[in-house]
Amino acid sequence: MRFEIWDARDARDRARWRAAHEALPTREVYADPAYVGLFAGEGEEPLAAYAETGSGSVLYPFILRPIAAPRLDSGRCDITSAYGYAGAFCSAPPDDPDAKEFWAAFDGFCRDRRVVSEFTRLSLFDDERLAYPGRVEPRLVNVVCDLRVPEDEAWRGYEHKVRKNVNRALRGGVTIEVDETGARLDDFLRIYAGTMDRRGAAASFYFPRGFFETIIREMPGRYAFFHALHSGRVVSTELVLASADTLYSYLGGTEQDAFDLRPNDLLKVEVCRWGRGRAMKRFVLGGGHGPDDGIFRYKRAFAPDGLVPYAVGTRVLDERGYARLCEAHRAEGLRRDPGWAPDPGFFPGYRCALPDVQ
Repeated sequence: MRFEIWDARDARDRARWRAAHEALPTREVYADPAYVGLFAGEGEEPLAAYAETGSGSVLYPFILRPIAAPRLDSGRCDITSAYGYAGAFCSAPPDDPDAKEFWAAFDGFCRDRRVVSEFTRLSLFDDERLAYPGRVEPRLVNVVCDLRVPEDEAWRGYEHKVRKNVNRALRGGVTIEVDETGARLDDFLRIYAGTMDRRGAAASFYFPRGFFETIIREMPGRYAFFHALHSGRVVSTELVLASADTLYSYLGGTEQDAFDLRPNDLLKVEVCRWGRGRAMKRFVLGGGHGPDDGIFRYKRAFAPDGLVPYAVGTRVLDERGYARLCEAHRAEGLRRDPGWAPDPGFFPGYRCALPDVQ
């Protein structure tokens, strides 16, 4: 089996990675080297493991991060995935007998780089990736609209409130514009930032302008902005990412003053119509921030029967190193606050948030 590790920041590797990505039947947008590179910080490496097996190819994007561990020897790393969905995407069947050989080769790389643990946000669609060899932990449910059903059937499948809101938006004069070049990026950024402010979002969701400019410049054909306009002004907007047959609702927002117009309901219905016109199979709306919260219920109204479980994959590859790092992390937390306790559900444990220094 041919096995290689590619770095998205190396021009030669990036070209190979992009070619392998284009050769995947799904052309999964979250496996694009430009996308993965967006989430690798300073000192981190945006990488992909690539293999050619007897049945096809495997492409596993990930980010290798150094571990800062005061008072412990340096040189250890861990693995995470970019925001979104990941896994070992494959053109071979998910139960390919060569899968074990791929993971064995990947584990050899991990030993060489002193990888302690791995955290991966797994793709929703099991038939598009190799089975994960570690622990698979169910998280929140995601909502997926099936774009293969006829439009009139899809319309009847929306909850009543969606149909009501779409008609209200149309009566109010809301129109939808598809922007495949980022021409209205300023409008998107204005509304997105305002939405994050209103929701009290974490700092990690305030992506800089350059983040979106990279998507526009380096991922043509893999995105589209959808804008809802009223009286010539953008009042709701959404960035949609596109794989070969799957659309993903990625980031967006709505002006608070436009809520009564219900522009986002119309926007999502138009995304579905646009996707059907391009023979897409599905539109992934994602989930909420918690079980059955308001965001989840809003999305579920567009596909009450399209609920798909979402899971993450976790592995400890160096048990001794992991234990030492967790103990050092716990000791630092107690030094800062004697009453502190680490979050037992956070993985890896040595990266859970520490109390502020008093």
